[in-house]
Amino acid sequence: MRERIAMRPSSIGIAVGERASPSVISWTGRYLRQAIVVDAGAALVAGVLALRSHSHAPGYFLVLTMILPFAWISCVALARGYEARLIGAGADEFRRIINAGIALTAAVAMLSYATTAHVPRGYVLIAMPSVVALDMVARYWLRKRLHRVRAQGGCMRRAVAVGHPKDVEALINELRREPYHGLSVVGVCLAGNGGEPDTNLQGVPVHGGLADVMPAVRQSDADTVAVLACPEMNGVELRKLAWELEKTDTDLCLAPALLDVAGPRTSIRSAAGLPLLYMDHPDLTGARQAVKSLFDRFAAGSALLLLAPIFVTVALAVKLGDRGPVFFRQVRVGRNGRPFHVWKFRTMVTDAEKRLAELQARNECGDGVLFKIKDDPRITRVGSLLRRTSLDELPQLINVLVGQMSLVGPRPALPEEAARYGDYVRRRLAVRPGITGLWQVSGRSDLPWEEAVRLDLRYVENWSFALDLQILWKTWSAVTHGDGAY
Repeated sequence: MRERIAMRPSSIGIAVGERASPSVISWTGRYLRQAIVVDAGAALVAGVLALRSHSHAPGYFLVLTMILPFAWISCVALARGYEARLIGAGADEFRRIINAGIALTAAVAMLSYATTAHVPRGYVLIAMPSVVALDMVARYWLRKRLHRVRAQGGCMRRAVAVGHPKDVEALINELRREPYHGLSVVGVCLAGNGGEPDTNLQGVPVHGGLADVMPAVRQSDADTVAVLACPEMNGVELRKLAWELEKTDTDLCLAPALLDVAGPRTSIRSAAGLPLLYMDHPDLTGARQAVKSLFDRFAAGSALLLLAPIFVTVALAVKLGDRGPVFFRQVRVGRNGRPFHVWKFRTMVTDAEKRLAELQARNECGDGVLFKIKDDPRITRVGSLLRRTSLDELPQLINVLVGQMSLVGPRPALPEEAARYGDYVRRRLAVRPGITGLWQVSGRSDLPWEEAVRLDLRYVENWSFALDLQILWKTWSAVTHGDGAY
């Protein structure tokens, strides 16, 4: 049994209430109606595919096909797949769709047995997996369309942020960086002595202190209040605020003081009438990590075989470019601080390391921990293409195969970088570094150092096999767009 850390929700943060305010009812209702339509369409297509798979299908096959959309919508509803809080979510939405598919398959089997009705196995074996797969694709398309709308400022919840200036500023920056979450801070009420009206924080107007939350909601036309952890907003004050917000149907949420802790790691239990938020320890050892290692090595070995022609082509291009070495080896720091040699296709001139000192003044990483500059003069013409397409990273599959790296993980650090890590940052060395990771799919070299570290720590704290698959899926988009690759 995994250990758990129990903490009071007033210091960690939980969502309060499921009720949508009037300003968001229109677009949430429209989105859920569209979800019902795509669910029904996916079920109808799956039924037609199962119908067409039988050249001499009896007449009741057509009846089953016509019933399937209604049965599927009912199962999705029972699996709570139409809850407004799932709008824009990823893994939770897919999990509900899979649960609905399992439930419908089980229901068909039990109904067939109980009524002695003959439901052909061939029809079920084609229709059920097809409806789940098609609906997941349809829901993904619907969610991505919503994300594009939110990137332009539409379909957003307007929030008033309450807390200390530093925490509120971090929340504003995070929500601006990832608008697909659907929450936009339009007003601020600051705890302590920072709540001076007629000022702004990160371009957001400050309406005053903790006593000015309700006027701020009215003035900014907000439908949500996000309270960050602060001792001034204790249980009594928070309860009073919830009562006031209830009168205007304004949602209340408590933002977590423990940053980047995923929902699956938390659960709420009641003790002595108090809701306590329990936090599981991350899975850094054990059977799940063993499965991850086996998957990494199998995938790396398979990729090395399949990509052998590309390896040969790239190697020839690098060699013919300037007659220098094909590969570049460099010491990096792996899991628990163990050094190893990382392999890459060479993208720079052969004396790149010697020329590093003369370019230090152009370093675009202000803290000096990393060295990054755009249009680095040491990069060769072939190397520029390899970096834009990330083909220079392919030899790292060798590191994965021998167990030094993982397909997904934190960015492999240089020894001089790791030597400057504080205790907080060293947490990223608790797992194997990866060829790709959250940093890769969130901006790559365009990310500031602090943001890259935050993403690495988020991965370490919330690792799961499903998260790895999600990052691998998103890596393809990041590579094809070439954002932040230099």
